[in-house]
Amino acid sequence: MLAEDVFEEVGHTQWVFVMPKMLRPYFLHHRELLGGLAHAAWETVLELMCAAAGDEGMRPGMVAVVQTAGDLANWHPHVHAIVSRGGWTGDGEWIPVAFADEHSAELLYRHKVMRLLQDEGLLSDERTELLLSWRTSGFSVHNRVFAHAGDGRDFEALVRYMMRSPVSLSRLRFTRGAKEVVYTRKGGHDASEPGEDERVDAEEFVARVLVQIPDPRRHLVRYYGAYSN
Repeated sequence: MLAEDVFEEVGHTQWVFVMPKMLRPYFLHHRELLGGLAHAAWETVLELMCAAAGDEGMRPGMVAVVQTAGDLANWHPHVHAIVSRGGWTGDGEWIPVAFADEHSAELLYRHKVMRLLQDEGLLSDERTELLLSWRTSGFSVHNRVFAHAGDGRDFEALVRYMMRSPVSLSRLRFTRGAKEVVYTRKGGHDASEPGEDERVDAEEFVARVLVQIPDPRRHLVRYYGAYSN
């Protein structure tokens, strides 16, 4: 459906936006702000790509999903997005943008997420200063995976990754009646050693899964720019 009805026949890039562990509980207890994470990601993409193209009116297309699960089904809100490798002017002209600097994106996204929490009265000045004092910010933006125009296999892989389930049954091992389950790390943004197993209390694991269930009537997929209504 996405490939047929939304995306244009142009190259696309996968963008992944991650925040530090210190900020993640805010979005657990204020889940209505998860949409703000996706919007902060969109504003980051838009500002950087417009600057790169030299056209403030240019609009890329972006589809984003706020994933809430980490590598071990732990609470780990982050944004996965597929973004066109360029954008369209108001006259419909295509402007390619092959590169957007990850470090600039990280700094801009950090600013927007912290401002979101400050505007809600959740992030104190003291905690803001602490976050800004870190040598590494704890935020990260990755945009080095892409699919060329017409490359259906790579594009499908990007969409599947963006829409994946918070729990993989192929990595879960349990015995009926046992008090523990074993879950294998896949590796990624929140993993220390890919392939490492974690033994988890069975009820704790169920709690991890339940917290991933989205609130009723909350949009899971969001469309921006040239791909919005």
